[in-house]
Amino acid sequence: MTLLRRGDAQSKPFETVVTPQSAGWGFSGLRIVELAVGARVSFTTGDEEMIVLPLVGGCDVTCDDERVTLTGRRSVFSRVTDFAYLPRDAAVTVRAATGGRFALPAARADRRLPFRYGPAEDVPVELRGAGQASRQVNNFCTPDSFDADRLIAVEVLTPGGNWSSYPPHKHDAPGESETALEEIYYFEVAGSPSGAAGAGYQRVYGHPDRPIDICAEVRSGDVVLIPYGWHGPSMAAPGYDLYYLNVMAGPGERKWLFSDDPAHAWVRGTWTGQAMDPRLPLTSATERRRP
Repeated sequence: MTLLRRGDAQSKPFETVVTPQSAGWGFSGLRIVELAVGARVSFTTGDEEMIVLPLVGGCDVTCDDERVTLTGRRSVFSRVTDFAYLPRDAAVTVRAATGGRFALPAARADRRLPFRYGPAEDVPVELRGAGQASRQVNNFCTPDSFDADRLIAVEVLTPGGNWSSYPPHKHDAPGESETALEEIYYFEVAGSPSGAAGAGYQRVYGHPDRPIDICAEVRSGDVVLIPYGWHGPSMAAPGYDLYYLNVMAGPGERKWLFSDDPAHAWVRGTWTGQAMDPRLPLTSATERRRP
């Protein structure tokens, strides 16, 4: 199944569980857990490296005999968060004194790297595209920003009315221009001033010999799995900012190389001379109060 609605992949205590086995591929995984005030969750990482990434709230993370405290954030639309890296073959407890919601992007790993704290201030924030293709990318776990064995993970924030993950691109044919990476998109959508839930849209399409064909409405908590094929655009409806967490891993060298769909690659050339959306950046390491 390419599209997982919120709750489709539950395995208590986790609201969402995507493993290489459940996805039918080899490396990428994701768990989402919501913790009540004072609650905790304990687990082992097994053959996966993971990151504890606060979506809402903060937490204490204990890994074997070490502990770090994550400040976290009020929401994915308020701040770039700090995070914790978990090595494979570790026993972990996450405790949220004031409650919260947490993502655990994961990848099968060969090397066992140290348990580490990632400060929010060290996360590179990139503004990508231009005009109505303007978006913000928080590169918290890329090959250039943070050491990991296979895991690549970023956050993307797209202002309402803009398109991101565009032009459509793919990374399924290893070579000089692409690395083979399985990808997970996890979505959150900002609500309206009255509190009404928002929605965005995601497009994925494949090749004649490897078909995928999806253009789906996505809401907070939904997940899209991309084993191969062209993906994009990710569309933020006017008035509703869109967030997604990208989780990627594959069998080769830890690089993020991709190819644009040749039919739409020309769009990049139109960005020259266009201004970046003035609403960006939507977040930084400093908490932002939204109206």
